[in-house]
Amino acid sequence: MPLPDLDDLIAEVDRTCDAAHRPGGQEQPDWLALLSTAASLAGQLQALADDLVEDYVEHCRMHGSSWTDIGAALGVTRQAVQQRFHAPHKRYDPETMSEDLRQAMTHIKRAAVQHRNNYIGTEHLLWGLTAEDNNATRLLRAAGVPPEDVHKAVGSRLTMGASQAAERIAWTPYSRKAIAIAEERAGTAGSAHIDCDHLLLGLAQIARGVAATVLGEAGLDPATFADTSSRLPDTAG
Repeated sequence: MPLPDLDDLIAEVDRTCDAAHRPGGQEQPDWLALLSTAASLAGQLQALADDLVEDYVEHCRMHGSSWTDIGAALGVTRQAVQQRFHAPHKRYDPETMSEDLRQAMTHIKRAAVQHRNNYIGTEHLLWGLTAEDNNATRLLRAAGVPPEDVHKAVGSRLTMGASQAAERIAWTPYSRKAIAIAEERAGTAGSAHIDCDHLLLGLAQIARGVAATVLGEAGLDPATFADTSSRLPDTAG
């Protein structure tokens, strides 16, 4: 995948900055407005870069690499890398999940292993959530979207990697954000377990990643989607 070209980024700033060209036909654009837009875009790119590095730090830690080794790989000291990445990511035990979500998790991991992926991405989550009938597929139907269409669409985006199957596979930053949102939604709903529809709503709410793209292409608006969910009976067990 080619890296973004600087000229393309500059063109994107010019395209998206509504205040770039002052009214009245003045010759000079609003350079401060363009600078602000450029800084915002740079921040988004930096956030993506940080998430990318964090993802691989998580894999290294999961598979036994020391902070010293990780620091050496990043060209910084052990102390520096520990300060930046020291906070452990929350683990979600099966006991925190409904029976349906536990079943979906078997499909999720199987999809990653079969495609030789060394990560659990949002695409794997959505594929597993739509593999069998559950609260996620019922939510999709209630929103007017056939879950089998979503399953097929996300399946076409699963790409074959070159990794050996691993017993422990780390979740990507977007996937971790999605399940954190799902846990929050479960708590707000008074549910003792995270269910499939909670995770589906989390995928829609983060609005990033393959799953969000597939759901968006299906015409699902996160706000309307959440409203539809509130009308479904709670069957988490």
